[in-house]
Amino acid sequence: MEIWLWVGFLFFVLAMLALDLGVFNRKAHVISIREATGWTVLWVALALGFNAAIYFLYERHWLGIGTTIGHELNGRTAALQFFTGYVIEKSLSLDNIFVIAMIFSYFSVPAIYQHRVLFWGIIGALVMRGLMILAGVALIERFDWIIYVFGALLIMTAVKMLIVRHDNLDPGKNPLIRLAKRLYPLSDDFDGPNFFTRIDGKRAITPLFLSLLIVESTDLLFAVDSIPAIFAVTRDPFIIFTSNVFAILGLRSLYFALAGMMEKFRYIKSSLVFVLAFVGVKMILMHHHPIPTFASLAIILGILTVGVLASIIGAKRDTAPLASPIPNQKDDQ
Repeated sequence: MEIWLWVGFLFFVLAMLALDLGVFNRKAHVISIREATGWTVLWVALALGFNAAIYFLYERHWLGIGTTIGHELNGRTAALQFFTGYVIEKSLSLDNIFVIAMIFSYFSVPAIYQHRVLFWGIIGALVMRGLMILAGVALIERFDWIIYVFGALLIMTAVKMLIVRHDNLDPGKNPLIRLAKRLYPLSDDFDGPNFFTRIDGKRAITPLFLSLLIVESTDLLFAVDSIPAIFAVTRDPFIIFTSNVFAILGLRSLYFALAGMMEKFRYIKSSLVFVLAFVGVKMILMHHHPIPTFASLAIILGILTVGVLASIIGAKRDTAPLASPIPNQKDDQ
C-alpha cells in the first residue's frame, strides 16, 4: 500500500512543474529577484508543510509507511530526519548555484531563457537522483560496509572543494559537449528558447542546448557528492527521495534570487566543506559511535550560520569607507 504514497507524491511534483511551466512561466520572461524570492519562500513553505505531513504519516503509519522490519520509524524521528536531510541537500545546492552561474556566463545565455534551461535541467535531475537513491538504498541493504565508502567519499569531496576553484570552469572540455558536436552541427547563435534549430535544412543544436547538457552533467556530479550525505541521516527511501526533491525544486528560484549576490557570501563554500566533512565522519562512526540526528542538525545549522555571519561581516568590511588620514600637525603650523 505504501506505493500509493509514492504515486501521490510524484503526481504532486508533476502537477507543480506543470503549473510552473504551463501557467506562471508559459511566456518567457526575465525572472526578477522579487519573483524569485517569492517562489523560494513558497517552496520552503511547501517543504515545511510536507515535513509536518511526514510526522503524521509515520506516527500513524498510514498505508504501512515506516513499518519496515528493522527500520521502524515514529513520527518525530521521521520528521527530524526529513528536515535534517532537506537542510543538508539545500545547503549543498548552494555550491551548484555558483557553477550554474558560470555555465550561463560561459555560453552567454540570455536571462530570458535561463529559466527554461533550469526547468528541464531539474526534470533530468529528478530522474537521475531517483535512480541513484534507489541504487544507494539497495547497496546499503546488501553491503552494509558500503556506508564507510560513502563516508570516505564525502570527506574526499570536502577536500576537493577546498582546492577546486569554480572560476576555472571550462565547459568546452566536457565530454558531453564533444559528443554532441560530433552528432549534430552546432549553431553559433541562439534560436529563441529552442534547443534545436535548422542550418541548411539540417537539424542543429543551439548554445542553449549545450548549456542544458552541462547543467545536467554537473548536477550528476553534485548528486554523487550530496546523495551519500543523506544516508548518514536516514535509510528510509521515501524520506531520502522527498527531501531531495524539495531541495531540487527550490533550486531554480533560489538561483535567480541569489545568483547576483553570491560574491557577497564568500564563506558559504568554506562552511559547506565543514558540513560535508562532518557528515562523512558521522557516516563512518555510524555503527560504533552514532551521533543523534538532532545533534547533527544543530551542528550543521551552526556551521552554516557561522558561514553566513562571516560572509556578512566580510562584505561590510569591504564596503566600509576608509578612515580619513590624521592631519599632519607640521603642515598646520
